[in-house]
Amino acid sequence: MISHPFSKAVPILKSIELSGYQAYFVGGSVRDHLLGRTIADIDIATSASPEELKKIFPKTTDVGIEHGTILIHYKGTPFEVTTFRTESGYTDFRRPDKVSFIRSLEEDLQRRDFTMNAIAMDKDGRIIDPFDGQGAINKKLIVTVGNPDERFGEDALRILRAVRFLSQLSFLIEKYTLNSIHKHGFLLKNIAVERKAAEFEKMLQGQNRSKAIELICSSGMYQFLPGLKQHKEGLINLSNRLSRELDSDEMWALLLYELNLESSEIESFLRGWKLPVQKIKKLKQLHSWLIYRISGGWNKDTVYKAGAETAIHAEKLFACIFPEKDSSLSYIDELYKNLPIKSKADLNATGNDLMEWSNKRPGPWIRVLLEEIEKSVIHGEVVNEREKIREWLSRCNPGLERN
Repeated sequence: MISHPFSKAVPILKSIELSGYQAYFVGGSVRDHLLGRTIADIDIATSASPEELKKIFPKTTDVGIEHGTILIHYKGTPFEVTTFRTESGYTDFRRPDKVSFIRSLEEDLQRRDFTMNAIAMDKDGRIIDPFDGQGAINKKLIVTVGNPDERFGEDALRILRAVRFLSQLSFLIEKYTLNSIHKHGFLLKNIAVERKAAEFEKMLQGQNRSKAIELICSSGMYQFLPGLKQHKEGLINLSNRLSRELDSDEMWALLLYELNLESSEIESFLRGWKLPVQKIKKLKQLHSWLIYRISGGWNKDTVYKAGAETAIHAEKLFACIFPEKDSSLSYIDELYKNLPIKSKADLNATGNDLMEWSNKRPGPWIRVLLEEIEKSVIHGEVVNEREKIREWLSRCNPGLERN
């Protein structure tokens, strides 16, 4: 019997087969199933065309219909279903110039990147593996389907995908595939930055990322990744730092540190990767707190300003760079827990309160005074209660109250 989460999609395969077509689970979900890894997205391949599928299923969404892909919505869950196809003419080294729908599963699997991703599974859990992907998985090898020069020439992003799988799966890259990666790294210049960023970010989070970064350096492909052309040494330094578990934001911040970028260069570097604006803002803050931590320690003020999450990220990075020094993670936690307020929003006094108490007009004095109150609350000089703050202000600023 087929296991969860495939079992949720089995009725889709059955419905397609009852209509006279073939349908199989394919790609990464089958690979991860065989590896015993957590399965993310389930992809289905079928001999039915998108138009034929729409006649079988009442609720579908076009997501890439020109390439034969639609979403089938079944019991509230969308499943990506793609018609068997062949591809030809990759003039931009990424997308095929021509897609032809076919009825052959084996021909469909033949166009895929690596043998471990060219395995299909039917609704009963039987494996169809014409290119010995299971053999590659058992040997922990990343091997292209057929000639690696042809596969990478068709879609240069596959070069970076190989590096990502090296990082995530801790597999080795088969020698002919590896030689081709060294030869064709320059083709990455043809790939959209967003595509490269997605693969690079996944690579940064893999268990074997040190080896992956070493390959990026030794193959020369770093020259075709945003902002890295002049930074081989910084990348090598990064690969030597990666013994600890770090999340995506921590990895980006550590990369910024190892590249030794000036504060003024950081934003343009991150924009070069076309990262979301909010992520760029977060990474700049994290990097600046890491630089602070390298020269100073944590106290009530700095933990309050940074926030617990950012302070902990910065401390983890500090421990990664200086493993011989004592970590302050528990100290940060203690400081933050004991803060009377965690942000300005917690302060029980507002600008309107200050104007009411003083009968003064709005102006810069409000911000200055609120900051003074905030600091005094943090340090326990005044209790964070509206009337207590008013009393404290009348003592400390006798000219404030006029009514």
